[in-house]
Amino acid sequence: MSLATNLAIDPARLWDTITETAKIGATPKGGVKRLTLTELDAEVRRWFIAACEEAGATVTIDDMGNIFARRPGRDNSLAPIAIGSHLDTQPTGGKFDGIIGVLSGLELLRTLKDSGYETTHPIEVIDWTNEEGSRFAPAMLSSGVFAGVFTKDWAYAREDRAGVRFGDALGEIGFVGAEPCGQHKLAAHFELHIEQGPILEAEGKIIGVVTGVQGMRWYEVTVSGNDSHAGSTPMTLRRDALLATARMIEVVHGIALEHAPHAVGTVGLIEARPNSRNVIPGETFFTVDFRHPDDSVLAVMEKKLKERLAAVADASAVTAEVTCIWNSPAVHFDADCVSAVRQAAEQGGFPHRDIISGAGHDSAYVAAVAPTTMVFVPCAGGVSHNETESAEPGDVAAGANVLLQAVLAMDAKLAEREPT
Repeated sequence: MSLATNLAIDPARLWDTITETAKIGATPKGGVKRLTLTELDAEVRRWFIAACEEAGATVTIDDMGNIFARRPGRDNSLAPIAIGSHLDTQPTGGKFDGIIGVLSGLELLRTLKDSGYETTHPIEVIDWTNEEGSRFAPAMLSSGVFAGVFTKDWAYAREDRAGVRFGDALGEIGFVGAEPCGQHKLAAHFELHIEQGPILEAEGKIIGVVTGVQGMRWYEVTVSGNDSHAGSTPMTLRRDALLATARMIEVVHGIALEHAPHAVGTVGLIEARPNSRNVIPGETFFTVDFRHPDDSVLAVMEKKLKERLAAVADASAVTAEVTCIWNSPAVHFDADCVSAVRQAAEQGGFPHRDIISGAGHDSAYVAAVAPTTMVFVPCAGGVSHNETESAEPGDVAAGANVLLQAVLAMDAKLAEREPT
C-alpha cells in the first residue's frame, strides 16, 4: 500500500476551520453573510492567506482578486494541480457553500506538510472572486475572466444595485493583484462542494462524482407602464407594471414546468418603482434564472420567454425589455479527473454515484482551460443559499479525503506523461 493511500486529512481540524471562518460575517440564524468585495470578504481573504502561508504555501493574487496558494512540488516547472472554490456567500448564506471547497484545499496543504509527502506537481488552493454573483452579476465572474469568457474590462464595469463598479470595489479592499488574470496555467482543477440538492441524501450516498454542470441562462427584465395615483385612477385605465410582472412570473414558472423534470426557472429578484403604497407601480425590474442540462432546450425556453412576456405586456398595456446577461453552456468534465474521483471514493469505501450539478460553479469555466471535475457531499434536505444550510462533519471529511486521494492520483498520472 502506497504512502498516498495511507494519507488522510484531520477531520477535527477541518471542522474547526469551518467553524472558525463562519464567525466572519456570522448571522443571527447561524449562517454567513459575506458578500464579495466587502470588508468581510477582505477579512476572510486575509485569514485565508495567513493560514496558507502557515501551511507552507506561497500566495499570489491576480488582477481579478483570485488568490492562489502554492505548495512546491518536486518539479516546479510544471503547472500546478489546483483545488479551487470560493469564500463569498449569498446575503443569507450558509457555512458550507463553496467554503468547504477552499478550506478542504487548505486542509490538504496542511496534511501534505504534516506528512512530508512530496508531489511531483506543485499543489495550489484557489479562492475564486465573486462566484455567487449576488452582488455583482453574473456569477463566476472572475473564473470566467480566467477562462477567457469575459474580458477584464467588462468585469470591472459590472455594477451592484447601488451603482458601485466591481473594479472600484476590488481596489477598495486592496486585492488587485499584479498577475494578469488568465495567465496562471493549471495542470488540473478539482472542487469539493455540497450538492445543494437532495439526491445524495435521499439515496444514502456520501460522495457525488460530478460528471458535468447543466446549462444556465440569466435574464434581466424591465417592465414599463405608468405610475399614477392609487385612489383616482380607474382600474380599467391603469398601466400597472407590477400586475403585469406578477403574470410574467407565472409565465416563467409555466415554461419550466413544460420542460420538467430537468428544467428549472426562478424569479429571484424584483424591484417595484416608485415603491410607494399609494402609487400604482410604473416600472419593475426582475430577474429570470433558467437551467437545463441540454443547451438546445434552454434555447427553446428562451424563445418562449421572450414571446410570452411580450404577449403579457401587450395585454397589460405595458412594455417589457428582456436582456440575457449570462449564458453558461452545459459542461462535461474531464474523464481522467472524474475517474480519479470515482476510484478514490471506491478505495475509501464511500457509497457514491455519478451526478450532474444543477448549480453553477467556478469549475464550469475552469473546465474550458484545464482538466476539471468536482466532488459533492450531501447537505441536509438539499437546502443551500440559506442560513440553515447544514452538512455532517463525517460527510465533509469523506469528501476531503476523496479530494486528497484524487489529487494525488492525478499528480501521479500526469507525472507518468511528462517527458523524462
